[in-house]
Amino acid sequence: MGLLSILRKLKSHATKELRLLLLGLDNAGKTTILKSLASEDITQITPTQGFNIKSVQNENFNLNVWDIGGARKIRPYWRNYFENTDLLIYVVDSADIQRLEETAQELSELLIEEKLRGIPLLVYANKQDLSQSVMAADIADRLRLHNIKDRDWQIQSCVATQGKGVKEGLEWACKSIERSYRKHQ
Repeated sequence: MGLLSILRKLKSHATKELRLLLLGLDNAGKTTILKSLASEDITQITPTQGFNIKSVQNENFNLNVWDIGGARKIRPYWRNYFENTDLLIYVVDSADIQRLEETAQELSELLIEEKLRGIPLLVYANKQDLSQSVMAADIADRLRLHNIKDRDWQIQSCVATQGKGVKEGLEWACKSIERSYRKHQ
C-alpha cells in the first residue's frame, strides 16, 4: 500500500495548501521519492530536465510537491521556485561518497536564501540499501546539519525505490509545519 493510499484513508479535508520544494543533486532519487509519495510506478524514471509537480493529501494539508531537476546546469534556476515554500526537502544519494561535499555546498547555499529563511528542512539520506552508502548520522555531520539553528530539521534514512522511510519523513514534515503554524497564530 502506497503513502497516498494511507493518507487518503485518513480524514482528508485539507485545511491548508502547502508548497514543498524537493531539491538535491542529479541522481539523488528526488523523482523516485515524489512518485513514491504519489503511489505511482517508479520503474520508469528518467532524469528530470525541468520540474515535476504532484499533489498529495494528508490529514491536515494538501501538499503540492515541486521536484526540480538537480543537474548542474539546472541548479541556478532553483531560486525561481523558492517563493511561498513551506518546506524544503533535500535528497542526498548516500552511496555517492565523491559528491557529498558538493551536495553539502549546495545545501548550505540554499539555507542562506532569504525566501527559504526559517522554513523546516527534511533531508532524505536515500539509497541506504546500497553497500557503500553512508549512514544518515554521518551524512548529517558532513552536511553540518547540527549547526542549523534557524529552523527545524530532520534527517531521514530512506530507500526510495522500496518506499522505506519516505512516509516517516513526510509525517515529520507535516508535524513540523503544523507546529510552525500554531506558533504563528
